Amino acid sequence: MSAPAQLACGQCGAALAFVGVRTATCPYCGSSSFLPRTPADERPDPRFAVAFASDAKVARQEVMRWLGARRLFTDRTLRTAQVEDLRGVYVPAYLYSAVARTTYTVQIGERYTETVDVPIGSRPGTEPSDVMPLPWPGKRRRKPKPGPATEQRVVTRTEYRALRGRHFTYVTDVLVSASGGLARHELARLQPYDYRQLRRFSPALVAGFVQEDYSLAASAVEQASRAAAAEQVASKLRRFLPGDSYSDLEIRTQTQWESLDPVLVPVWILGVRYRADRPPLRVLVNGQTNVVVGRPPLVWWKVLVALGLVAGLALLTWRVLS
Repeated sequence: MSAPAQLACGQCGAALAFVGVRTATCPYCGSSSFLPRTPADERPDPRFAVAFASDAKVARQEVMRWLGARRLFTDRTLRTAQVEDLRGVYVPAYLYSAVARTTYTVQIGERYTETVDVPIGSRPGTEPSDVMPLPWPGKRRRKPKPGPATEQRVVTRTEYRALRGRHFTYVTDVLVSASGGLARHELARLQPYDYRQLRRFSPALVAGFVQEDYSLAASAVEQASRAAAAEQVASKLRRFLPGDSYSDLEIRTQTQWESLDPVLVPVWILGVRYRADRPPLRVLVNGQTNVVVGRPPLVWWKVLVALGLVAGLALLTWRVLS
């Protein structure tokens, strides 16, 4: 196998290695400007890789369907987009795992119903406050004597109680981008990947695809990895809190026994330069699940016209029915 061509995009700066593949444009930004480069010694070598599970034909069909569904409200120049320029890229990232120790405090709300006397003809929602103060949990207000101008109404109230606790868990599968061309939030939108298909990296695995080298060392993504792990723990806690509602949730998470493994993940990328004065449209496809993400450039007057037509039709329908 011949040595891969080591190039850097002159537009976005992505460090690319073309392994058995030829291309005239950067998969990230569509630029045709490349600069030769030499591999940097400080960049880590990938340890694992998630292989592509779909071929380019299926990915192109998904991109065409995605573009077609948005064509009515996007810039008309996107109609010239060539999905044949779609490229399969092994994107560098780190797979983070750690033991997370969390303490939390929260106010747990429990709803109950109560019958109250309100003025006759008053609108719902004008009853006394629906929150029971903390110093008297469970205490019911004394009912006023019914007068000639009141009626009874059942209302829902919420009683709050303080709760604190600890939570221990092992956080896994936190993927953080180390790419110079693909931002962290873009890779986050493509997830999840099935890490049961994780393989030991070998040059033969990435042959025929574009491989991007690491632009960030492990030390540069440690804080982002911890923040993502803390958010994962917080999301789990929010789902399993008791009661009907909660407020004033405070979470403090510390991580131990951390590990950061260099991994390559498969992404189909289409960079469309549709106007010279605007950044390229980037369409991404998960190389395992074929999930398509992107931010198409909307033409807002088209969106407003469509909303006006829908509102006018709804108003006309209401008048006919009434």
